Amino acid sequence: MTASQRPPVREGDLLFEPSAERVSSSEMSRFISFLARYGVIDPSDYEELWAWSIRDLEGFWLAIARFFDVRWSTPPTKLLVRGNGAEGARWFAGARLNYADQVTRHAAGNVAVIAVDEASNRTEMTYGELIASAGAVAAGLRQLGVRQGDRVAAVLPNSLASVIGFLACASLGAIWSSCAPEFGAASMVDRFRQIEPRVLLAASSYRYGGRDFDLSGKLATLEEALPGLVATVVVPAGWPTGSAPRRPGPAEPRRLQPPRRVGWDSLAAAEARFDPVQVAFDHPLWILYSSGTTGLPKPIVHGHGGILLEHLKAVGLHSDLSPADRFFWFSTTGWMMWNFLLGGLLVGSTIICYDGSPVHPDPMVLWRMAADIGVTFFGTSAPFIEMCRKAGLSPRLELDLSGVRSVGSTGAPLPPEGFEWATFEIADDVAVGSVSGGTDVCTAFLHACPLLPVYAGELQCAALGAAVQAFDPDGRPLVGQVGELVVTEPMVSMPVSLWGDESGNRLHQSYFADFNGVWRHGDWVKRTERGTFVVYGRSDATLNRGGVRMGTAEFYRVVEALDGVADSLVIDTSELGREGELLLLVVPVEGESAESLAEPIRDELRRQLSPRHVPDRILGVAALPRTLNGKKVEVPLRRVLLGASPDDVVSRDSLAEPDALDAVLDVLRAAGMVSRDGSGGTG
Repeated sequence: MTASQRPPVREGDLLFEPSAERVSSSEMSRFISFLARYGVIDPSDYEELWAWSIRDLEGFWLAIARFFDVRWSTPPTKLLVRGNGAEGARWFAGARLNYADQVTRHAAGNVAVIAVDEASNRTEMTYGELIASAGAVAAGLRQLGVRQGDRVAAVLPNSLASVIGFLACASLGAIWSSCAPEFGAASMVDRFRQIEPRVLLAASSYRYGGRDFDLSGKLATLEEALPGLVATVVVPAGWPTGSAPRRPGPAEPRRLQPPRRVGWDSLAAAEARFDPVQVAFDHPLWILYSSGTTGLPKPIVHGHGGILLEHLKAVGLHSDLSPADRFFWFSTTGWMMWNFLLGGLLVGSTIICYDGSPVHPDPMVLWRMAADIGVTFFGTSAPFIEMCRKAGLSPRLELDLSGVRSVGSTGAPLPPEGFEWATFEIADDVAVGSVSGGTDVCTAFLHACPLLPVYAGELQCAALGAAVQAFDPDGRPLVGQVGELVVTEPMVSMPVSLWGDESGNRLHQSYFADFNGVWRHGDWVKRTERGTFVVYGRSDATLNRGGVRMGTAEFYRVVEALDGVADSLVIDTSELGREGELLLLVVPVEGESAESLAEPIRDELRRQLSPRHVPDRILGVAALPRTLNGKKVEVPLRRVLLGASPDDVVSRDSLAEPDALDAVLDVLRAAGMVSRDGSGGTG
């Protein structure tokens, strides 16, 4: 049935049911059989399994460790030391291990990584070659003075070098932190200066959208701003060049002095055994960052053991990946999904690292890559799926994508139409797994599940080990109504700390200050009667019209379904006790304008939502400001309209296209909604 022959999709429509064979052969079913075999629990369905996983947290996470054969060099003396509810827990006290050890467990001849770039250059590396290369780089870092607890910063594209560099760093017990090369220099400095790295790994240049970008200026800025650096290791353009991976060199390592600049090949010249240092369960593995649109980005520290167990569960069970899979998720090294992609190595899958634009030379480039490589799990963002849908693409008509059995989506709520497109326009028997989580925990709270059907617009389940609820303002659980997404019990991958937050006060204020002992994530969600979830956007960007609260995702679904609308952003300037204006910014497609679209938009919003949700103003803009991870800049623009200065609430270096913000501010000035100095306040 073609798209034109299908009836309009509605939220909650059944789109996919897994076959009995697919269910029985899944890793989740194997895990259930494992639990039953050892007399732990024999659940009748996923809901019963999930309820057990949050009721018996110690038993659940110990079962995950045993199922995936995690080997402790020192076993834990206590599985869980509780704090206050979800806050302050300490996991697996006394245990020692290393995340990187799990990667060494797989057959040396199996392909570990396939790296592809915009020019279709492709390089494969087996697990044996990956481990050997990581051992060589670890030896080079050690010669530069990197020790356990030191920070290694990286400005690298999604490439073989980034994967090798991370594993080398983790094996030393050093702490990894990366920015994508396209970040602005000031944005990199804002992140890395907080953590004082000892060594910087950086590309000399990168290519995006068919253009080459030199990084020498950014590297010079970083070196000037980071006085604790002993060396910058430079990865040359195009490394490796599409030939076979370079084998480790001479048996006797050459002593490296720490110059300001070191070549990657010099760093990796010494053959050395990959021998991961054993560290405490909560020893820092990496530091990720919040978006940093308002103020300095939060440096979020995750531990070796927590990420290891969480990603084994999320990648191995929820994503249903095994050594037979080829796992792709489009990401840069500045987004947590790159760290999540690495989780494929923990279960022996082949991970696909794509370096370049997802739409160059055309929007089919990633689908061609997936067909050529035989991708089985295709992960991307909701905006990419929506772009493909609105462009009228049908990859299955042009390519053999029969290997793709799962499509992952995150980064923004995926509307029902996006679920439908991904279910029917890629290949037969595709399960669409829209997931929602955050950098804060480097995983998803709401996940896919190979045992469950897929309903349009709904996320399949709360993840195992994640006690997710929707709360009303008084902290009461809701079912069938929209509320705050909260987690009421500790998760194993909650942050170990925020770097530099010795008292823990910043961590507390960021996540636990609103509900005592409960993690408040800041998303607006509904839990349905069948245990699925619908995400409606950020709760601090919620529309409140006449006492009716609605997430922005519902609004965007209506507006962006119109053929003439390429993108949109809605802002409600209401404050406590005062209803403000509802402003809609639209990016028209070619041949349309805000004026031509105004009445169709108002009519659809009135019909599908309510008269209260018809915008007071509709303004046309050429593009919308988005963060480097593709999120719409809703809250900062709302603050500008309420009187704040743009410079106080938006860091331009956190934006993918800072010029888009300036253009939007010009439109708002022309409309009299902000003053000439950029601040709002029109009453």
